[in-house]
Amino acid sequence: MIIRKIQAADIQHLSVLFDAYRIFYKKESDVPAAEKFLTERFQNKESEIFVAETDQKKLVGFVHLYPLFSSTRMKCLWLLNDLFVDFNYRGKGISVRLIDAAKKLCMETNACGFMLETEKSNTIGNNLYQRTGLSLDAEHNYYSWDNV
Repeated sequence: MIIRKIQAADIQHLSVLFDAYRIFYKKESDVPAAEKFLTERFQNKESEIFVAETDQKKLVGFVHLYPLFSSTRMKCLWLLNDLFVDFNYRGKGISVRLIDAAKKLCMETNACGFMLETEKSNTIGNNLYQRTGLSLDAEHNYYSWDNV
């Protein structure tokens, strides 16, 4: 299993995996829109995506990060927005390796760290994040506004 940054040639295959991720979060399947979205992020250099690739060159997982900035720390702060591993490849440590790639990105970019959000009901994810050394921030409220 190799963990690496995506290349332009990966986007078509990644789009199928990204679509499965969106379906997991109860969104309608739309592979062409997923491909367009990922292509735009890649071409505009708006995010960093690392993929897990098998020895047979199949993409089976990804982590997608967006740059933010911390005013108080005066550094880049990455948002780990998406983490997904194909159901057939779960339980093999791939998520841990993808999170390690996110940590390495933070170190390489001199960022102050990364943050993520997940549902309280995401037992597997919540256990994973604590197991990989992430801290749960129980002291702050997170609010959002959706323009839908």
